[in-house]
Amino acid sequence: MTFRIRKARVSLKLPSHPTHSQSQDTNNQRPAQAEPVMDGGDWKTHLSADSRHRIVNKIMETLKRHLPVYGPEGLHELRKIAERFEEKIYSAATSQSDYLRKISLKMLTMETKSFNAATNSLPSNSAGHSKKSSARKKSLRSRL
Repeated sequence: MTFRIRKARVSLKLPSHPTHSQSQDTNNQRPAQAEPVMDGGDWKTHLSADSRHRIVNKIMETLKRHLPVYGPEGLHELRKIAERFEEKIYSAATSQSDYLRKISLKMLTMETKSFNAATNSLPSNSAGHSKKSSARKKSLRSRL
């Protein structure tokens, strides 16, 4: 499953799993049966730790573009923020598509707000620019 967001440049790709018909034997020894419906938590068993790690890295890339990061401590703090955010969405999501949709929407919202803040903070004079710039940094931090 792939979600691509043009402005946010976020792409979350997860491995697809074969459907019942794809995994069924070709010699049709088994009678056709209805595929069981996954309950709310079953999708999580199919999501690998590697997939979640890649998603956390994508979240970090987005955060790095919008938050100032200084040194290894800053990167470590950013990783903790990304991991907490991913875990919160993972716990609340009802399906894999819900999980990806919520993360993508949050990243897109951050990109959009950042773009709008940058557009609105174009200086009409140099004194106003520094005040708006510091307000923008505070605003970005509060979004998480």
